[in-house]
Amino acid sequence: MSDPTADAVPPTRLLSDADVAALADWPSAVAALAAAYGNDVRAALVPPRSMARGDGFWLRSLTAISPHGATMGCKLIAASPRARRASYLISLFDQQTMALLALIDGNRVTGLRTAATAVLAVDRLAPARPLRVAVIGAGFEARNALECLARVRALQAVRVYSPTPASRERFAAGLRPALDITAVDGPESAVRDADVVLCAARSRDESPVLRGAWLPAGATVVSLGSTLPEQREVDTDCMARAACIVADMPEEVARDTGDGIAAAQAGVDLAARLVPLADLVGGRVPARRRADDLVLYKSVGSALQDVVIAEMLFDRARAQGRGITLPAPIVPVAK
Repeated sequence: MSDPTADAVPPTRLLSDADVAALADWPSAVAALAAAYGNDVRAALVPPRSMARGDGFWLRSLTAISPHGATMGCKLIAASPRARRASYLISLFDQQTMALLALIDGNRVTGLRTAATAVLAVDRLAPARPLRVAVIGAGFEARNALECLARVRALQAVRVYSPTPASRERFAAGLRPALDITAVDGPESAVRDADVVLCAARSRDESPVLRGAWLPAGATVVSLGSTLPEQREVDTDCMARAACIVADMPEEVARDTGDGIAAAQAGVDLAARLVPLADLVGGRVPARRRADDLVLYKSVGSALQDVVIAEMLFDRARAQGRGITLPAPIVPVAK
C-alpha cells in the first residue's frame, strides 16, 4: 500500500551542471541578488559556515534562509586541494512544507553567485560612467566577473595581468572583439588609472598580488581569491587605504581570511571600515563619502547567494520543464 503522505509530497527536481548553464544569465543573477540584499537580511538567516577538516581534504557547509519567504537551503563543498578535486551540492527546501524541492549541481552556481555578487557591489560603488577596468588573474573567476560586469555596466577599456604571458594573452583574445581589452606585463600597469580592479588570483606562496600603493584614488577594488586564513591576495596597505570595506560576510572576512588577519595584526582598524553588503544595497550606508575614497569589496561567499541563485534556477526549471525528477521523495515527518 502506498504512503498517502509520500503521494502528497512534490517530486524533488535534480538540476545538472548543464541545466544550470541553460537556465542562468548574468543580469538575472545580479537582479536576484540585488532583491535579496535589498531585503532585511538578519544574521540569523545566514549563520557562519562550518568546516570539517581531514588530512588534506575538507567538507564545508553553508546554510541560509531566503528573505523572499519561499525557500531555504544548504550548499555542501567536498574538496581536496591535494587531489585537486571538489564537488558542490545545493539542497533547496520549501519554507512552509519542509519538502526537498531540488538538488542542484553547485559548481557553476558557485561561479555565478561569486561574480554576480561582486558586480552588484561594483554597480553600487563605482562611478556612473563607462568604466576603466583592471583584471588581476586569468582564471575562471576573473573571466566570470569581467563577463558579468560587461553585461551590467558599460566598459571603456580593460587591462588584464597574469604572471603567465600565455594565460593573459589567451584571456584577452577570448574576450575580443566584444571588449576593448589589452594584456599587460605587470600588475601595476594594469591598475594604473583604473576605476575598478577585479582581483581573482593568488600567488603560489600566498604573498599578496595586489598592493595598495599601486591603486589610484577613487578606485573600487574587488577581492575574490582569498577566502581562508592561509590565503592572501591584497596587501595590508590596500586594506588600510580603504575608506570602506564592503563584505558579504563581515565577521568571516575579518576573522577567517588571510587578508583580514594580516591587516588586523598590522593594526588596521577593520571594525571601523567593515560594512555589510546588505547595508550598502539597502541604502543604509553611502557608497562613498568622497569621490577619491578607495573602497574595497571583499568576498568569502555566502549561502544566501547560493540559495537565492538556486531559488531562481528552480523556478525557471519548473516553468521550462528542465531537470529530472527523483523517483522517490524525501518525505517530511511529523515532529
